[in-house]
Amino acid sequence: MREQIDDRMTSARRKIVQAAIHLYNEMGHTKTTVADIARSLSMSSTNVYRFFPSRRAIEEAVVEEVLEETVSVAAEAARGSGPALRRLAAILKAIADCNEGRPAKHRRLQDLITLAVRQNWTVVLTYDDRIRGLVRPIIGAGQARGELQGGSPMALTCCLLEAMDVHLNPSRVGAATLRPSFDEMLRFCTGALRRAPFLQPAEMTAHVQLKAAG
Repeated sequence: MREQIDDRMTSARRKIVQAAIHLYNEMGHTKTTVADIARSLSMSSTNVYRFFPSRRAIEEAVVEEVLEETVSVAAEAARGSGPALRRLAAILKAIADCNEGRPAKHRRLQDLITLAVRQNWTVVLTYDDRIRGLVRPIIGAGQARGELQGGSPMALTCCLLEAMDVHLNPSRVGAATLRPSFDEMLRFCTGALRRAPFLQPAEMTAHVQLKAAG
């Protein structure tokens, strides 16, 4: 019985979120009221408030739903095999592609996403944690195989995501008029992560001499 009630609650919440997404796409979130959402579902505003305590709670659920799409795509990319840098590139590209494609799919939701990111809503902080959770194990595995430089996997994860932020941040879609391309930033970051080949003392001396001569 309890499971049936939980299923009905989940189903009702999902219908409300989907209705909100539809209306936000049509009118924008600032012009959409709880009454509008309720009316589109043929229910009362009071009934909507049974499932969400406030309009802000609905907005948070909408942002969570949209960002979940990105997490799912990134998680699928993370399940690939091969060298660490290749897997990291696949994850980052998946996230960047989701960000670039969002305005076309969710026409008028970008302002809500931007607001949520700038105000550090809990759903955004959770999203950031999940993305770090996908990247960090791959960096750790790459270090263990000698592919990536040493150091704290979490620190390197944060550095990588911060450096790529202009392409990964869901609030920065089209925000910068002048920025390195995704491929340019990726080459820079993978170059920084890649472990330099170990040089023997004699090779190190020759390497230094060549650099000095050049």
